[in-house]
Amino acid sequence: MRARELGRKSVVVGDRVGLVGDTSGAAGALARIVRIAERRSVLRRTADDDETTAEGRLERVVVANADQLVIVSALADPPPRTGFIDRCLVAAYDAGIEPLLCLTKADLASPEQVLGYYAELELPYVLVRPDSDLDALRALLAGRVSVMVGHSGVGKSTLVNRLVPDAARAVGTVSAIGRGRHTSTSAVALRLPAAAGTDDDPGWIVDTPGVRSFGLAHVSAESLLHGFPDLVEATADCPPNCAHTAEEADCALDAWVAAGRADPRRLASYRRLLASRSGEGDPREPERNPGDPLAGS
Repeated sequence: MRARELGRKSVVVGDRVGLVGDTSGAAGALARIVRIAERRSVLRRTADDDETTAEGRLERVVVANADQLVIVSALADPPPRTGFIDRCLVAAYDAGIEPLLCLTKADLASPEQVLGYYAELELPYVLVRPDSDLDALRALLAGRVSVMVGHSGVGKSTLVNRLVPDAARAVGTVSAIGRGRHTSTSAVALRLPAAAGTDDDPGWIVDTPGVRSFGLAHVSAESLLHGFPDLVEATADCPPNCAHTAEEADCALDAWVAAGRADPRRLASYRRLLASRSGEGDPREPERNPGDPLAGS
């Protein structure tokens, strides 16, 4: 229960709170939340990119006090969507949370294309196969609170069940058109099992429902660029108040990409996000560029 004096202040997964009452955890025990500690980090998303819309003004707090955002993406069935990964990276950097790319179904396809797309970012990643032992992933999760996000069908709930065998998170299948069905319906924090013979903190994971989009209306245009660190340096040569769109004749980003200093797909993704903030395009539907199997949100 939440104390009346907290008013409309919401409590979210990851919050550190003060309790009064019976905190034994026994059946029928009742305690009240009377204090919510200041949050170290807040990961947010919106339903829309345009802050002038009702959906764009509605912020959803995904988790509080997370140290790491684990972006779970399948390499096949469904195919990877770098547009969605880019959105998650923007949200992570904006929240001050370290990102980790977790590529599942590595037995079905090579990670070369996806990793090549992010080569300039030095983005930490881990590959997961059905028969992998998950030791590398557990090492990256140890001692941290990690929130896991991903499209439905990428194997996130299956991965959670392998990490925490008692979690019993529902799993589903991928439809014939390559989209996953939603299985997890609520965010839940799970303590990772401790390694045998050690007292080291194994960490926590927060499993979240599968999402189709990660709206960024809460992120300023300036912070949006920080989600593309491979492009930031180029903007030093832009004219004052440059909007960095394709219509800006003197925008230095085009010359930067033409000189081979950044992947042109990264610039295209950044400008798609800028356009979506202006109400152009629908962040809920994947975008495709002809000949680019990795494009899309």
